[in-house]
Amino acid sequence: MLEIDIPGFDLLRLEHIVMDYNGTLALDGSLELGVLEKLRCLADEFTLHVITADSHQQAESQLAKAPVKLHIIPSEAQAETKLEFVRELGAERVVAIGNGRNDRLMLEAAALGIAVIQMEGVAFAAIQRADVVTPNILDAFDLLRFPRRLLATLRS
Repeated sequence: MLEIDIPGFDLLRLEHIVMDYNGTLALDGSLELGVLEKLRCLADEFTLHVITADSHQQAESQLAKAPVKLHIIPSEAQAETKLEFVRELGAERVVAIGNGRNDRLMLEAAALGIAVIQMEGVAFAAIQRADVVTPNILDAFDLLRFPRRLLATLRS
């Protein structure tokens, strides 16, 4: 668990990280370089969840050695399904990370929403609903490994 009090933002007590797969952790179905190692580092403090429609059908094999709980969802109503998943975990304890339009609702609902740009780009709707935008997933993970960075970005 990560606990950090950000003046003018919130006292965060974060237990879960909920992540999109394609465009966030992976490009064209394959994990981005360095993601597996960072996930292993974060697994000591957080329960890690990947929620995806798995359009490239590679998430299970790519994440086989990752300390994550994989949740494959239907192609229909992805945004709503991801939102409901975050709510079921307790949104006040969740960091959500994504890049797509279908991530916008979970980014907004989570205690901390991080939009990542990555090679695929990022949907403007995801940017609008996130608390922080990072240029890539590794930087997003480092915000959680080095939480004073969040303090510097989010305080008011």
